Amino acid sequence: MAHKIAFIGLGNMGGNMVRHLMRAGHSLTVYARRAEVMQPFVNEGARAASSPADAARDANFIFTNVTATADVAQVLLGEQGVIHSAKAGAVVCDFSTIDVRETRRFARELESKGIEFLDCPVSGGTKAAEAATLTILVGGREDVLARVRPLLEKLGSNIFHMGGVGCGQVTKACNQTAQVIAVQGIAEAMLFAQANGVDGNKVVEALMSGFAGSKMLGLMGPKMANRDFAAGIEARLHHKDFGLVRSMADQQNLAMPAQALVYAQLEKLMQQGWGTMDTCNLLRVLENEVEEEK
Repeated sequence: MAHKIAFIGLGNMGGNMVRHLMRAGHSLTVYARRAEVMQPFVNEGARAASSPADAARDANFIFTNVTATADVAQVLLGEQGVIHSAKAGAVVCDFSTIDVRETRRFARELESKGIEFLDCPVSGGTKAAEAATLTILVGGREDVLARVRPLLEKLGSNIFHMGGVGCGQVTKACNQTAQVIAVQGIAEAMLFAQANGVDGNKVVEALMSGFAGSKMLGLMGPKMANRDFAAGIEARLHHKDFGLVRSMADQQNLAMPAQALVYAQLEKLMQQGWGTMDTCNLLRVLENEVEEEK
């Protein structure tokens, strides 16, 4: 069955999602702040909207994928936001990684107008978005998820219902915490290897055969060993996500010392101007610290 879908946010992740939905035969209305970003999708058959409210009008499903909590607030609740035009019974799915507390507020505001809401942060990066193999972490009512699941299956191969609204965002925060702390550990291991004259690529190969082997080591280890610091996932996004976790951990008096340490290292990475490069630049942060100690 073909649906009318509004899609707001056409970056590396959102753009790939839109193409999968269009290929599946759905009618897409798209919105981005810049007209030139929308044009390639218009060329492929989508309608360009003039605002989030315009995009959401008459849509059965409204998908959002933008960067920060404030962006989602503007798109959903702002003067030209989704809340002003979406019809009762429409389902909003937010794929962004944002603040859990604000996510729950957005849901309450939308639900007061009869608009359903699911938080659906994703994991897997641009390659998974291109291949439609994203992991999608869903918070919200199970019956609402059942309505949207056939569409999510066009975008991801692993869809997990984590609980009520906000539980998807909590799970994504757990993912980011475990993932980036692992990147810091890999950076420290690679620093130690190079300081003691062992080839980094050989270290990665050896460790991947044992208990230290992981997806992150397989991805980040060779990048660090070969000094390939170009972005896979931009470090500024991990910095943003770690800031969200840090804020909640402080508010809830949670002891998360490794998270705090890595957040401090990400702060240094940002100060060095490497935010649009890969998070494996955590190795260079350590190298700079070594130089400063000399």
